[in-house]
Order: sequence, then structure tokens, then C-alpha cells
Amino acid sequence: MTRVAAIDCGTNSIRLLVADADPVTGELTDLDRRMTIVRLGQGVDRTGRLAPEALERTFAACREYAQIIEKHGARNLRFVATSASRDAENRDEFVRGVVDILGVEPEVITGDQEAEFSFTGATKELTGRTDLHRPFLVVDIGGGSTEFVVGGEHVRAARSVDVGCVRMTERHLVRDGAVSDPPTAEQVAAIRADVEAALDRAEETVPLREARTLVGLAGSVTTVSAIAQDLPEYDSAAIHHSRVSRDRVREITEWLLRSTHAERAAVPSMHPGRVDVIGAGALVLLSIMERIGAEEVVVSEHDILDGIAWSVAQGPSAAGR
Repeated sequence: MTRVAAIDCGTNSIRLLVADADPVTGELTDLDRRMTIVRLGQGVDRTGRLAPEALERTFAACREYAQIIEKHGARNLRFVATSASRDAENRDEFVRGVVDILGVEPEVITGDQEAEFSFTGATKELTGRTDLHRPFLVVDIGGGSTEFVVGGEHVRAARSVDVGCVRMTERHLVRDGAVSDPPTAEQVAAIRADVEAALDRAEETVPLREARTLVGLAGSVTTVSAIAQDLPEYDSAAIHHSRVSRDRVREITEWLLRSTHAERAAVPSMHPGRVDVIGAGALVLLSIMERIGAEEVVVSEHDILDGIAWSVAQGPSAAGR
């Protein structure tokens, strides 16, 4: 067993996994897995810079995570930063803050690297499943970008496009500093147009329609699953490897896009940080399913974070603490 720590810092959330990795069995045993909504990408699409308050929220979460890593005695840590910090002019300020708190430099990875980690994390434990047909299409719907990866045992093709739940919300649903409540038909159509154009770009390099099994990752997808199951609270065990039909995804998406902030906030499985962006995220998922003709999505709680953890356990790229 190798004890590892992995941090995934995205546009909307920052997540920590401390786990024991067994390379023989291919199993990760969680010691601590948690997520904090920090909205690091607040305003990046508009200003090109990370906002001071967004940086402080992120650094506060890093300080909390440093204590947890120390408590579990994880000596190897990898910190991966994704879309928001790729795009920001002042990303050096972000890097310095992380180094000061955690002692490692965040790796601002490319979209293709992000896709590789997502695929590994989502599919490593599906290898022996006979009820899920290959190739897989792994779709990771983040805050600022969405990653598409097609593969079987290994990645065949990957593409990252700048369509995510936060980016689409800020670009199309914010008026006079507030999110439309609910959005207009014209606003929803604008999101759909952006997503369809992004799917066109993804299909230039990734054979999306060749996939036999769609695997969906990240908070927008897991929240849709929680709503589909009418869970009384967010339950990772119930969500992991659940299956949601395209018709059910459509019903949920349509409800989310015509509901008010208060109605969405009243959903017991809804994280407060997702209330304003879940509609756009669900629409991204629905658009993908309709484009490729997927009858259902297999929902995974294991994603880029698990892929990062495996990279620490299996390679020399882990940074020592």
C-alpha cells in the first residue's frame, strides 16, 4: 500500500483525496475525501483574472486540507489545477499561495492531461465489468471546461472544450450581477448553441458516437443522479455507478431551467454552491446524450481526483511534502 494525497482545484470546487493505493488490486481505499465550493473561476471569463476573494476562499480551503494531509501522514501529494488557473493572467499569485500553504507547486495541466486523469479515475475499477460495453466515453463536466475521452483499456482520443456549468452560467444567465431566476428561453437557447458548437469541436478529434457506454463525472452529473433518485441527502454510495436514462435527464434539466433559486435550493441533495449553476451543467449533460444517442449515463463518483491519486502511487511525478 502507498498512502497518497491528491488535490483537484477546478473552476468551481477544490477537492481532496487521501487514500491508500494498492497497485496489485487496482483499489484505492479512501481515508478522507472532501469537496469545498470556492468558485475560483469567479469572473475569469469576463476579466481574465482570478478575483482576490476567490483566491482567499481557495487558500482557506488549502489550509484546511494541509491539516488533514498532515493528520493522515501522507508524504506524497500532487496538486492539479484546471481550467480557471489556465486562463487567468494572475495565475502566479495563485501558485505562490499554494506553495506557501502546502509546500508543493500546483500543476496547471492542459485539457488533454485533465482528460487522461479523468479517464483513469473513472474506468480503472470498471475493467472487469461485463455489463458495460467498450469503448467508454468519459465526460467530465466541470465549472469552466468539459473533457471528452474515448477509450477501452487505454485512451484513444481526448479533447477539452471551454464549456462548463460556471462559464455557461456567467456568460449567458447573469444580468446586472445576478443569475436570472429562472432563465429565459433565449438564455437557455444561447447556452445550447454554445454547447452544440463545443460538441462540433470535440467531434473533430474524438469519435463521440462510437462509444458504447457513457460515463459521466463531476458535480453536475452526480447532482442530477441524486435528484433522479429523490435522495433525502447527498449519498455518494447511492450515486456511484447509478444509471440515469436520457428521458429522466431531460425531465430534470427542464425542471431545473424553469425553477427558481429557492426551489432548487430546497432540493435536499443539492450543494448550496451548485444552486445557480446546476441548470447549465444539466443542459450540457443532456446535450451530450442527445448528440451521441446515449440511452443512459453511468454516473461515477471516481474521476480526475482518483486519476491524480493513481499517478502519485504509480509514478515518480509525485511531489514530496
